[in-house]
Amino acid sequence: MRTHKKSRLIPAFGLLSVLMLAQMSSTWAAGYGDTAPAWSGTDMLSDTQIDFPAQLDEKPAVLIFWATWCPYCKAFMPFAKQIQADYQDRGIAIITFNAKERGRGDPKAYAQSLDFPMIVITAADDIAEQYNIQFIPGLMVVAGNGIIAYRRRSTDLPAGTTVSQQWDKEVRQVLDNLLATATSSDQNAALAR
Repeated sequence: MRTHKKSRLIPAFGLLSVLMLAQMSSTWAAGYGDTAPAWSGTDMLSDTQIDFPAQLDEKPAVLIFWATWCPYCKAFMPFAKQIQADYQDRGIAIITFNAKERGRGDPKAYAQSLDFPMIVITAADDIAEQYNIQFIPGLMVVAGNGIIAYRRRSTDLPAGTTVSQQWDKEVRQVLDNLLATATSSDQNAALAR
């Protein structure tokens, strides 16, 4: 009889392993080269409904998951402001998500204090979960076709200018590459007409 019970346990453990792997693979579904998960939310600054990826309008966007208490987020936001200023004429949107806040701050007051055009989705823990944001700031660039073109990696660097400059450089390189590719495609399409 014991042998019979063991033989039933082995397939059960096998099934459990498959289910765990399936869960893990879906958790990592928002990485480089993957389609960014769709979501809807309300921009708390304009009270406008935002539907993603329709919001892209075939232009890249920078996605930032942040919290008011996060020193890395506070250090990076001036760089995000400059990215927005430098790329706004090219149609690049900065979409931010207040996540992992846990009632510690006032997201609306913080977002307003940043004083630059951006979309701000609050109470975005569900969206952060879709993107598997483990650390904030979660920082991504999504291409105009909805594919994740960049996702920042974790760092051992302390919060401050050095790490923010690194992320700024990485984001700008990806945006420049995406915009150059889009311009080349537009030119090729015009020549084909």
